[in-house]
Amino acid sequence: MVDLGAAPGGWTQVAVARTGAAEGGGAVVAVDIEKMEPVAGARIVRTDVRESSGTLRAALGGPADVVLSDMAAPTIGHRATDHLRTMALGEEALAFARDCLAPGGAFVVKAFAGGAHADLMRAINLAFEEVRTFKPSASRPESPETYVVARRYRGPATG
Repeated sequence: MVDLGAAPGGWTQVAVARTGAAEGGGAVVAVDIEKMEPVAGARIVRTDVRESSGTLRAALGGPADVVLSDMAAPTIGHRATDHLRTMALGEEALAFARDCLAPGGAFVVKAFAGGAHADLMRAINLAFEEVRTFKPSASRPESPETYVVARRYRGPATG
C-alpha cells in the first residue's frame, strides 16, 4: 500500500492497522515532500512522487495493492488556480498508480469538483472497472473536495 501526500500520517496509521504491517503483514510506504514523524509498521519516504516512482516501487518490493493519494497543493485563495493545482496532483497520483498498481488493485484520490475533474474521471474510468465519488461528512458542504474511489485496476496496458 502506498500513501501519497502522507504527512502528517493519519491515513498511514489507518493503513498500517488495516494491513497488519506493524505485525509483519502488508507493506505500507508513506510518501511526502514534507517531513513526518515515524509510524510503526510503515516505511516513510520523503520525496516528490513525480520524480520517484522507481524508488517507491523498490521500497514496496513489488506492485502495490492500493495507492491512496491525499495530496493537495497549498491553497492560495484563488478557486480556479487551487482547483487546477490539486487536479494536477491527482493526475500525477493516477500516473503513479498506473505504474505501481497490481492488476485488480485500488486507487483513492482527493479531487476538487469543477472543470478539470471530468478529465481526471475519464482517465480513471478507463483504468478501473469500478469508480465512485465520495464526499466525506467531515468536509464542509461548500468545499469542492471529494474523493474518488476506484477498484479493480485493469492493468498498465489500458487507456
